[in-house]
Amino acid sequence: MAVLQQTKASAISALAGIAAAVALSMAAPAGAQQKAPTAGKGEQFFPVLVYRTGAYAPNGVPWANGYVDYLKLVNAQGGINGVQITFEECEFGYATDRGVECYERLKGKGPTGATAFHPLSTGVTFAITDKAYTDKIPIISAGYGRADSVEGEVYPWNFPLLGTYWTAADILVQHVAKINGGFDKLKGKKITLVYHDSPYGKEPIALLTERSKLHGFDLTLIPVTHPGVEQKAAWLQIRQNRPDYVFLWGWGVMNSTAVREAVATGFPRDRMYGVWWAAAEPDVTPVGADAKGFNGLALQHSDDRSRIHEDILKLVHGKGQGTGPKEEVGSVLYTRGMISAMLSVEGVRQAQLRYGVKPLTGEQVRYGLENLTIDAKRIEALGLTGVMRPLATNCRDHEGSRSARIHQWDGKQWNYTSDWYEADMQIIRPLIRDTSTRYAAEKKITRRSCEAEMKEVAAAPKAMPAKK
Repeated sequence: MAVLQQTKASAISALAGIAAAVALSMAAPAGAQQKAPTAGKGEQFFPVLVYRTGAYAPNGVPWANGYVDYLKLVNAQGGINGVQITFEECEFGYATDRGVECYERLKGKGPTGATAFHPLSTGVTFAITDKAYTDKIPIISAGYGRADSVEGEVYPWNFPLLGTYWTAADILVQHVAKINGGFDKLKGKKITLVYHDSPYGKEPIALLTERSKLHGFDLTLIPVTHPGVEQKAAWLQIRQNRPDYVFLWGWGVMNSTAVREAVATGFPRDRMYGVWWAAAEPDVTPVGADAKGFNGLALQHSDDRSRIHEDILKLVHGKGQGTGPKEEVGSVLYTRGMISAMLSVEGVRQAQLRYGVKPLTGEQVRYGLENLTIDAKRIEALGLTGVMRPLATNCRDHEGSRSARIHQWDGKQWNYTSDWYEADMQIIRPLIRDTSTRYAAEKKITRRSCEAEMKEVAAAPKAMPAKK
């Protein structure tokens, strides 16, 4: 086993304290580059873009550990129908240019090239989307990325599975409407969006603007410059404007900084709502007891435990192959990374129905991701009951599922405080159509016609052929 050398973290003086806090998690993971055991059915290569260093490491590390541990679990259970997984990490520190470099470095590795990319960055997702049409490698942005890439007719290679930022923003507005007694009660309310000044942070603005026009609430937009450790001006504005709610679209240290500033300015944490990338343990634990009451979106899951976590503890950590500390297994971002890896693996498994049990190209895996069905029975078989809801994609819908709940931090753990919400596609679909149409015109892309492809899929086999 070769070990990928970690890139040294660049010095950021304002974040010196964080480096010590995450030192254990940032230790070089076991198998940062891993070759699978010899297997008769070949090897499937998975590129892994990570940021274990820098300002976003507190959130990037548990995601990466969950992702890699799941790949190790699949190998421990025999691979993807016998095809073993190989993988290699590439550290990019959440910098878009370095993320693109990682993409270029890893896209041709393995016997059939990269399976799919999880950029774990909306900026990188935007940057490599154009490349995917030529390279024919799927881009999975589970819970992030381009909101309009739900439209498979324009974006055949993008898969914003489980939810986009338009889904997230729509559900947050639904929730505050519900607790106020209906959408009509939002008229005259003030909602402030505190967002990371990047493609990620800007994504929800179109949906929130549309909702504000429909319901008459006042929307204030406050950008925060990378990495987000300086927010005093933003929170002074909030103190002056006195909004009814603050939606937080942050990442890394920006999130805990925002909660600290809310405490300092006296803004109630129970009127703050973080997107699902601003609603995990690293976002609240640095603030201590003062974070109690902070709300956030749960992207399918919170800090739930299920059978799959026990499998990882037994078959990966129990064999000395755990990527990070076993205590993080089951935490919000660890599980997010684990589910992201599962989506890639299930895409390969689905593609094997059409192309056979062998190492597949990215183009072949794209078929599996576009025709993915993870129903309740499959969720149970995967050991994910209670952690995620069913998902089904097709040529026209690359999101597959658009549900979320609210969870609240009680000072020690997350607790669900709402039922499931479903994003309102009557509002979102026109935005998707308009934005994707503009993109197609700009890039001179011919919109696919999905009707024939969907008929062909309907006639395709639905079960895995007998193992040879």
